[in-house]
Formats: sequence, structure tokens, C-alpha cells
Amino acid sequence: MTRLRITAGGLRFVAVVHPDAPRTVAAFLKLLPYRQKLIHVRWSGEACWVPLGEFKLEHNGEPVGFENHTSHPSVGDILFYPGGYSETEIILAYGSCCFASKQGQLAGNHFLSIVEGKENLRTLGTMALWEGAQDIVFEAME
Repeated sequence: MTRLRITAGGLRFVAVVHPDAPRTVAAFLKLLPYRQKLIHVRWSGEACWVPLGEFKLEHNGEPVGFENHTSHPSVGDILFYPGGYSETEIILAYGSCCFASKQGQLAGNHFLSIVEGKENLRTLGTMALWEGAQDIVFEAME
């Protein structure tokens, strides 16, 4: 199973890809290494997000749509929202979360799950909440 190293706020995590989101996974892996800023969510509870504006993740020349989508990620689940009602984004749950925007409840593609470092997710969430945007990097592991 493909494993990714995620570094955020000076903390390290390991995630595995989710087999039920093959188009999202394939398209995202082509972006690696992927660098962004991670901020705390406004409406979703205990989570952080990477705002991506009008960005469209594409697989074989077509925008990635919904697959394996959920509104209730578990701790360590990472979702990709392909846009529509709100801007495109990546969301990372560190606690109780119901994925939403100012438009209401949303659902995102569960494409990654953190399997190592989960014990540090609350630290990352608290850091993003009180200290502001954190650098985040997704990298393939060799």
C-alpha cells in the first residue's frame, strides 16, 4: 500500500492511500511533493484545511468528482473536496468533525488515512488554531 510522509507544523505523520478513492489518489500522487499552508477550519469542528480556491484536481484529463465521500471523517482521515458549493479544499480531522462550509454540510473524498503520528494531530490542530497557518508537505515514502 502506498505510504506518504506528511510534515506539518514541524510534526511528522505517515498516511496510507484509501483504495476506495482511486481517481483522487492517482491524481494527488502526481502532485507530490505537494506543499501548501494548513489553517484551522471555521465551520467543521476539530479539523484543519488547505484552501485551494478554484483548483481542479484532474485524473486522465477529467476533473476528479466524488468517490468514497463522507461528511464525518474520523481522526486522521484526510478528505479532498472537489469544489461546487464551496471552494476546493483538503481537510484533515484531528477530533470531532462534521465537514461543512458557510453554505452548509459538505462531503469530501476520503483518500488518505494517517496511520502513524495520530497522537500528535491535536497538537497540530491547536497550533493552527492559536498560532495560525502552518506549512504542510505531502511526500512519497521510499
